[in-house]
Amino acid sequence: MASAAPVQSKKLQILFIPFFATSHIGPHADFAVRLAAARPDAVEPTIAVTPANLPVARSALERHGPIGSSAVKIAAYPFPDVDGLPPGVENLSAAAGSGDAWRVDAAAIDEALTRPAQEALIRARSPDVVISDFHFFWNSTIAQELGVPCVTFSVVGSFSMLAMRHLSSGIVESSGSDGQDLEVTVPGFPGPGIRIPRTELPEFLRCQQKHDRSNPRLAASARVPSCFGLAVNTFLDLEQPYCEFFARQGYVRRAYFLGPLFLPLPQAGANTGESPPCIRWLGSMPSCSVLYVCFGTYASISRTQLQELALGLENSGKPFLWVLRADGWAPPEGWEARVKNKGMLVREWAPQTAILSHPAVGAFLTHCGWSSTLEAAAAGVPMLTWPLVFDQFIGERLVTDVLRIGERVWDGPRSTRYEEKETVPAEAVARAVAGFLEPGGTGEAARGRARELAVKARAAVVEGGSSYRDLRRLIDDLVEARAANGGAAATSYP
Repeated sequence: MASAAPVQSKKLQILFIPFFATSHIGPHADFAVRLAAARPDAVEPTIAVTPANLPVARSALERHGPIGSSAVKIAAYPFPDVDGLPPGVENLSAAAGSGDAWRVDAAAIDEALTRPAQEALIRARSPDVVISDFHFFWNSTIAQELGVPCVTFSVVGSFSMLAMRHLSSGIVESSGSDGQDLEVTVPGFPGPGIRIPRTELPEFLRCQQKHDRSNPRLAASARVPSCFGLAVNTFLDLEQPYCEFFARQGYVRRAYFLGPLFLPLPQAGANTGESPPCIRWLGSMPSCSVLYVCFGTYASISRTQLQELALGLENSGKPFLWVLRADGWAPPEGWEARVKNKGMLVREWAPQTAILSHPAVGAFLTHCGWSSTLEAAAAGVPMLTWPLVFDQFIGERLVTDVLRIGERVWDGPRSTRYEEKETVPAEAVARAVAGFLEPGGTGEAARGRARELAVKARAAVVEGGSSYRDLRRLIDDLVEARAANGGAAATSYP
């Protein structure tokens, strides 16, 4: 009688390598926890970060409770030596206040600087799977040399990612006599036509030369089709035409739409700790009355703009909770005393998902970072949009033009470049906030559509939902790839 083939019992070792930013490390941690919770018998995830980012990774994992702290490991590898960057500054958020964020970003996407340490890490740990941030395109080459699959993970949604891909392959200009006023049209895009002023494009698209692939971000986009697959923190009901377009056009070999990855796991249990002051304050406010204001962890806002924003919030007459990251800035004299009965200013970390899910929050004034957009949609909260950098102006159009769950604060000239930004006056802020939160105003219709999306977001991640199925399909595909590989030195995945 022939003996049965040996059963491979070793767990699938999955190595995550996120970009050097809190807004990337958090979603990677969420992804790792989801994998560990879905198949604790089959997968063992590890997140690799540089030493100064270890507390960021730990905090992101601990928010998921015991499973985050115990089921996902953390590994460290050295941050590259960068001229002019102080030791220990290894995160875009930490560097924003000092003006060194551009140095962190430039180092991260410089293959000559960042690849050696990541390659040494991958080869030393010899994982079964590498899940790499979109920016680190070289990791797919390293993984292929080792004969293991590399999955590219995007913390940006399908809409923005697809728009940037199409814009990088062929920009169509609209009419306009002043170069600063020229708009571009996203070519070959599904759904409503998307037109964007050139000043609102990410820098790598504003500066690109035709057919130039020397830019690291263009090189990253070009490398994705050769990866094992692409995973995106989104869900089908939020971006279905754009998700489907990836597979239909053959832009990726396999696509997995897994979000919202931050939603709490069913087995995580309720948080029994004391609520922070901002949550207790929200508990004293009427339903859907409060504007939540937050611009993320990275982009800087001028002190002049902060002054105008503060006055605009005050003059809107609406309650607000403003989570602010701006060291050294002080509100206008007497402002805090004047708004103490209707406004709260928070300078430390605040639990954004808990804030957005609170019944008192009626709208979110946001920079349109993808994590914030996804969190608002999953909470059923409409958005007032104020994009600042990179893909945020593109993502805004998904919110305002496609999903119609928000509207712009300001229709004046805008730019992704700090030095080109025009100050939005307090009067415009007050007018936008008051109109959006007014009973029967434009915010109410947007809130109704947002709440429909919130139901779909939760349905996506529970058993049988689209994201639930894609997560398990990803695990099955990776287990199958390891079995098919059989220890070969190199494999090209069809």
